[in-house]
Amino acid sequence: MSVRGARVLITGATRGMGRLFALRAAADGARHLVLWGRDTTALEQVAQEADRAGLTVRTAQVDLSDPAALDAAAATLLEDGLVPDVLVNNAGVVSSNAYAWQSAPEDAERTLAVNTAAPIRLTTRLLPAMLDDGGRPKRILTVASASGLLPVPRMAAYAASKAAVLHWSDSLRLELAQAGHDHVTVTTYSPSYVDTGMFAGARAPLLTPLLSPERAVELAWRGLLAGRPHVVAPASVHLARVLRAVLPTGGFDRVAHLMGVHGSMAGFTGRGAGAQSSGR
Repeated sequence: MSVRGARVLITGATRGMGRLFALRAAADGARHLVLWGRDTTALEQVAQEADRAGLTVRTAQVDLSDPAALDAAAATLLEDGLVPDVLVNNAGVVSSNAYAWQSAPEDAERTLAVNTAAPIRLTTRLLPAMLDDGGRPKRILTVASASGLLPVPRMAAYAASKAAVLHWSDSLRLELAQAGHDHVTVTTYSPSYVDTGMFAGARAPLLTPLLSPERAVELAWRGLLAGRPHVVAPASVHLARVLRAVLPTGGFDRVAHLMGVHGSMAGFTGRGAGAQSSGR
């Protein structure tokens, strides 16, 4: 698929991977670029960076943890005829590195609201129009995480939110294929730690290098355009998945501990110690 002339919606577009997705869509010839985030100043900066001849950029401050705000923003897009050809569910939040029982329940609820409920709700609101608009192929990219494949201490809510959205996204892919909607494909992306600042202080496990934002976006974008079902990065995450499948739980726990998986969040500070870090 080519995004030349396409309408592209990106959530969490203020920084990190979201900003790079926006620049990539613009460079590849998108015609309409819709950027959602919570920081209006940052959104405008990204819009200015992406701006080029023939491209219309629209920004909107949208709190994805607020279902009513999400619904209103989605309805506005549809009313204005901006049915996305490409939907990038990129926005995400992660709380501090406290143990589950030390964390406020509200932190877990917001993590699940933004990382799981929001992409499900947004995609569900937009998908009927995307299905009816058969003029060109459609792509949905859902950014999950390697932590959705493997449990990680000190990020229980985040891992749960990504495991849930991963399985939802992959099930949606199968539903679309089963219903014969071949012009809409879903790609689920499960990267390990990406060096965007969102996971500042986290330590990459053994054999799992920290991904640069540029590399992470390049892998996701290529998978999106190709319509690949699942992109996992780096490749060593596949090894961990195999080991978890073949080893008894206790055996895998020991291996994961030795590889540094279980201690990877010990030094996490994010974009501010004790605060939630948002945006990829």
